[in-house]
Amino acid sequence: MRLKYWDYRSDGYYFITICTKDKMHYFGKVVDGEMILSHIGVIANLLWYEIKNHTDHIELGEFIIMPNHIHGVLILNNNTNTEGARHASPLRQTISSIVGSYKSAVSKHAHRLNFDFTWQRNFYDHVIRDEASHQKIAEYVVNNPMKWEEDRFYDVGVRHA
Repeated sequence: MRLKYWDYRSDGYYFITICTKDKMHYFGKVVDGEMILSHIGVIANLLWYEIKNHTDHIELGEFIIMPNHIHGVLILNNNTNTEGARHASPLRQTISSIVGSYKSAVSKHAHRLNFDFTWQRNFYDHVIRDEASHQKIAEYVVNNPMKWEEDRFYDVGVRHA
């Protein structure tokens, strides 16, 4: 799933997709082209924006929660101002460790509130290599709820949690 010779601690833009186990619709539903978040969806949303408070070299790009997956752009930038970052490791973190921490936090909070919730193992990534690719991905992320019925994950996991 990862590029064989890429250092995932390297500065750059990373397009991330994380799915729920069996593509279950844990995060809510799309109504008239707008994502309506469930309780677990709200947790996933809030904790995504917390990533920048726990990692010392990250910026958050475009982000959307869909019923059974999330899309987000993570921007690693070792020149980012790190004042105020909490729990930041002096070592540069990898995309995998950042995503793993996010998934763990969402699961922990969901389970603490007695919600049934499980992530799919691993995640998908795409290293964004130029501005044209970034713009195409940004449009895809922002427009994802309006095109939900065309999404490759639309007809799977239609069971709601």
